[in-house]
Amino acid sequence: MVRQLQMTDQISAVADALRRARTIAAMTGAGVSAASGIPTFRGADGLWKKTRPELLASREGFEQDPRLVWEWYDWRRQVIRDARPNPAHDVLAAWTRQPGFTLITQNVDGLHEKAGAERLIRLHGSIWHVRCWQPCDAGRRDWRDDTAPFPALPPRCPHCGALMRPGVVWFGENLDTEDVAAATAATRCDVFLTIGTSSVVYPAAGLVGQARGHGATTIEINPEVTEASDEVDIAIRGKAEDVLVAIDAVL
Repeated sequence: MVRQLQMTDQISAVADALRRARTIAAMTGAGVSAASGIPTFRGADGLWKKTRPELLASREGFEQDPRLVWEWYDWRRQVIRDARPNPAHDVLAAWTRQPGFTLITQNVDGLHEKAGAERLIRLHGSIWHVRCWQPCDAGRRDWRDDTAPFPALPPRCPHCGALMRPGVVWFGENLDTEDVAAATAATRCDVFLTIGTSSVVYPAAGLVGQARGHGATTIEINPEVTEASDEVDIAIRGKAEDVLVAIDAVL
């Protein structure tokens, strides 16, 4: 049940829980990067409000029109290329340098890495990684390619000349088993924070419930009510960059 507290009391309660905790896990979604100018997906102006996700983020969509898919990803890469980490990324990066803290993200933008985050689990891959669509032997594993924009779309695998695809997890694809295992292990913690995520995409959305089942204090930071809001111990209605800075100041 959510604690009904004023914002300042909520901030203090979260800070107290973090001080007492030996192990902490935080999971982030698109809302963490919103202040960096990265469009969210399911908010009022989210990208999925304008385009059906299966057209741009699925194997079927890529098979039907790889150029359209790459036009979208190439545009996103250019937006992200010029973006900078915001205070939410900075606070979380600093926290990852403390013993017992694990950061899990659904974001593919690389801003956590750019902020210097350590022990980062990327559930949905990285927009800056690519691999061969076939895949050929040399292009079977992801590699980093910072080209933005690509000179020609869709880009081709440098190893075999076949189409190249983004190294992200699309709808209908399985997450990396090692990443899922690491994220699941992180739910055995004293405090679990879910930050800037709509809590509708599984298995990521189920992690907060797993943490609660292990006895963790669960905390949500999000401007809007989500599927998880009624299930966490503390739900703070606010932007990640504001709330995390406030918590960090108390700590």
